[in-house]
Amino acid sequence: MKFLDWYLKIGVVSAAIGGSMEYFMINTGFYDKVTVLESEKRAWENSPEAQAMREALNPWRNTDANARKPS
Repeated sequence: MKFLDWYLKIGVVSAAIGGSMEYFMINTGFYDKVTVLESEKRAWENSPEAQAMREALNPWRNTDANARKPS
């Protein structure tokens, strides 16, 4: 393979950059913050207010009811 050394260099540099990014995110508490934000988002999405808003904003909410009515 003609370019094997080039691909190997690219792979090593990419792994080093990715590892340093993970190290930075772990040390800054990024994953803890994201976990809290995701849990708050899921709690809100399952709340009655969010379900009512989702129902009210659904443009196809009456389509199924109209299709089931006998003509």
